[in-house]
Amino acid sequence: MTTMESLIGLVNRIQRACTVLGDYGGGDNSFSSLWEALPTVAVVGGQSSGKSSVLESIVGRDFLPRGSGIVTRRPLVLQLHKTDDGSQEYAEFLHLPRRKFTDFSLVRKEIQDETERITGKTKQISPVPIHLSIYSPNVVNLTLIDLPGLTKVAVEGQPESIVQEIESMVRSYVEKPNSIILAISPANQDIATSDAIKLAREVDPSGDRTFGVLTKLDLMDKGTDALDVLEGRSYRLQQPWVGVVNRSQADINKNVDMIAARRKEREYFASSPDYGHLSSKMGSEYLAKLLSKHLESVIRARIPSITSLINKSIDELESEMDHLGRPIAVDAGAQLYTVLELCRAFERIFKEHLDGGRPGGDRIYGVFDNQLPAALRKLPFDRHLSLQNVKKVVSEADGYQPHLIAPEQGYRRLIEGALNYFRGPSEASVDAVHFVLKELVRKSLGETQELKRFPTLQAEIAAAANEALERFREDGRKTVVRLVDMESSYLTVDFFRRLPQEVEKGGNPAASTTDRYVEGHFRRIGSNVSSYVGMVSETLKNTIPKAVVYCQVREAKQSLLNNFYIQIGKKEGKQLLQLLDEDPALMERRQQCAKRLELYKAARDEIDSVSWAR
Repeated sequence: MTTMESLIGLVNRIQRACTVLGDYGGGDNSFSSLWEALPTVAVVGGQSSGKSSVLESIVGRDFLPRGSGIVTRRPLVLQLHKTDDGSQEYAEFLHLPRRKFTDFSLVRKEIQDETERITGKTKQISPVPIHLSIYSPNVVNLTLIDLPGLTKVAVEGQPESIVQEIESMVRSYVEKPNSIILAISPANQDIATSDAIKLAREVDPSGDRTFGVLTKLDLMDKGTDALDVLEGRSYRLQQPWVGVVNRSQADINKNVDMIAARRKEREYFASSPDYGHLSSKMGSEYLAKLLSKHLESVIRARIPSITSLINKSIDELESEMDHLGRPIAVDAGAQLYTVLELCRAFERIFKEHLDGGRPGGDRIYGVFDNQLPAALRKLPFDRHLSLQNVKKVVSEADGYQPHLIAPEQGYRRLIEGALNYFRGPSEASVDAVHFVLKELVRKSLGETQELKRFPTLQAEIAAAANEALERFREDGRKTVVRLVDMESSYLTVDFFRRLPQEVEKGGNPAASTTDRYVEGHFRRIGSNVSSYVGMVSETLKNTIPKAVVYCQVREAKQSLLNNFYIQIGKKEGKQLLQLLDEDPALMERRQQCAKRLELYKAARDEIDSVSWAR
């Protein structure tokens, strides 16, 4: 096989692999980019221009549907693979990958059936391509895309928009800079009215990537010829014009094979008084070789950019494979190790959130620095220590006989009532930190890339972590409530010792006894209680965060999954495998990545070998 055949064959294999992996026309962006970076030949022509006959002549086989009106209603991506002389010809469809067609009349029927599968038995069109590969010693390596014929009028059963729909579909293929345009025009019509040349001129005004093909030269009126077109005087292209003579309808009816038709075509040009001097550059065989040679030069020029794209894609795929992880081990010990490693990966990220390597832990500080002080300031002490309430509580505490020196029971009841208000903010702080920790668990699970493969294990870790956080919350709640209860159960002695001294400073105990039922007396009691409650508030503002951190945050960092580890250690291989039940979508993605990676590396090696052989 020549270097040229190797290059074009390589491009064909890469394009074939792209379609097999489901990337042409959508899917993986890198593969779509690779497809578009590789040159293809788009066959464009008006209806009844002889487009199908040209393709059959290049292939050397009668395999395309025929008829009036729009016959080609879906793009046909036709990949020709040259095989060794004497080998059997066969065809394969992408949608029937395990079936080889050696009878090409069945290929025609399958194209019709596959077209109708999408469009129905109507005259509608569809942009979804049919992919067909033909393996034959009688072809050159090429990728050709047969497109619906351009038309100016919708026929019966078609919407008026069909004209624009066909043009838009054809344009989407030919406007790509790597597309080689094979513009088919019948010689028995004025070239100025050619739909194919008109569209090619719009998308390729310089004519660099347009090959003009004139069909039906044998059907021109006597005394006329197409030399002005073929010799580039009527419409000049950078690439040469090629004339072809297809089989007549009589030949088709007689089932004249394509090999005989090629021979008849060669004889026509060799004996023609008009085209004899051009005979070496006419005919479908020459057209195929011309396209193949041009493809080789285009591919050679683009090898550096194609190689660069492939190398970039290999790096991206290897990085993605690292994220997706390797397949699960069969050994139970290895599975246990995998589960533990995944748990540790989650715990590392969770601790980073708490310790400041990742955002979120600062919200816990916000609970202590903002929410708790704000809640303490909003406690209804003004109402509890109002003159009316103080008087009511103190009087009720005296019972039937008034107190003699200080209303101790009144003080105690006022203080105990005030301290009960601290329960709410204390428990609210525990709950607030609990919700922050739960959110950090959720975020950490989402950020542990390795766990995305295993939704079952992810759910089990989430359940175990949240169960642990509930225990930590309960411990935290008990601890902060105990702190409040401790303040209520024992009032600071120094506080009471100061009260008689304050009375003595007044200088007249008798007056003090006389004043004990006036407003000033009750205001003084309220002020004293407020002072004591303020002292307790400052203490709790410092001790509650310590208790919450000790019972919840510290425990979450140190023993969040301890119980889960104990349960994991008791599981057997089958149970471990259930935990490592991968997301089917990720399994499929890994398989696709592996296939793509294999293809890219093989393509790179082949390109390197062909490049060195130049």
